[in-house]
Amino acid sequence: MNLRNWSKSHTLGLVVGILSPLFFVPLVLFILAWLQDFQFMQLWYKFSHDQMTRSKILSIAIIGNLIWFYFSLNRERFGFAMGVIVATMFYLPYVLYVNFIA
Repeated sequence: MNLRNWSKSHTLGLVVGILSPLFFVPLVLFILAWLQDFQFMQLWYKFSHDQMTRSKILSIAIIGNLIWFYFSLNRERFGFAMGVIVATMFYLPYVLYVNFIA
């Protein structure tokens, strides 16, 4: 990737890709609480205090970036799609660290 070709579309995709999983985390927790008959606050507490649970929930929430990626490819906004992919890769070191090292 050449940074001379980096545009506002790439930056917008990067910002959306970083913020999107933070929006989807409470949604994933709410859906899991509803499906498993837990209270939302119980799962939120476990998400807040347990690194392994946080990593798993965050991995599921990152799948929400596929929505942005798919729609941007359909509209041929390739710069935005590349920004979303780069943002998704920013979460990778944390998930790998928690799952395999810690």
